[in-house]
Amino acid sequence: MDLEHKVALVTGAGQGIGKGCAIQLAKQGADLILNDRPGSPTVQQTALEIKELGRQCTVLEADVFSRESSLQLVADAIAWKSQIDILVSNPALTHHADFLEFDIDRFEQIIQSTLISGFVMSQQIAKQMVKQQTGGKIIFISSVHAEMPVARSIAYGAAKAGLNHMAETMAVELARHHINVNVIEPGWIDTPGERTLFSEEYIQEQATKLPLGRLGTPDDIGSTVAFLASSSADYITGAILRVDGGFVHKHCRAEKS
Repeated sequence: MDLEHKVALVTGAGQGIGKGCAIQLAKQGADLILNDRPGSPTVQQTALEIKELGRQCTVLEADVFSRESSLQLVADAIAWKSQIDILVSNPALTHHADFLEFDIDRFEQIIQSTLISGFVMSQQIAKQMVKQQTGGKIIFISSVHAEMPVARSIAYGAAKAGLNHMAETMAVELARHHINVNVIEPGWIDTPGERTLFSEEYIQEQATKLPLGRLGTPDDIGSTVAFLASSSADYITGAILRVDGGFVHKHCRAEKS
């Protein structure tokens, strides 16, 4: 999966899945444009680790939930390298509440941050890829929630389902430009955010109930991103690839008698 001379833009690269994607792309030879929110306490550490791998890297702080900030981010990214070959679109926001009590403004905010932000960023990057005339790879980080109707997560599930369909439509339209568009659906991934929601004891207990016996890691997602970004995946587009350790099937196993 040689990504030498490729330039990748990864949003949300300060920690978790975004960082895992950035590190794995760098290990395969890509130079990185890292994005995270202004004031991110962690994105510079990601940049340091990438530079230690011998790759070029720059950090562009911007709130990709904002249309204006997204447009400026793309302009700044192009100014740094004059090319973008890979986009890993990783913006998301979630909120848990009963449907009957779900705040309308919060619903709109989640659709904006996950679906519309993904549209704005990918459209601008795709325009640059068409201009370059060298093809490209656009990879969206979605979720198994796009297929699973999880209670109290109506906005997040709707946003991710819309993201999946949007990516498939993009794949159809951009194929003539040799731009591959694919989606990864992570399951339960061991990220810092999980520990703001659950105790360590609960996480470890639930991990043993998954078919593969553990939570996923950011590197699991990053390795899949690196594959989809490589020439090995040149004939894959419009795919929705579940990377969940069997999470969606965890209740399907027969118990031993």
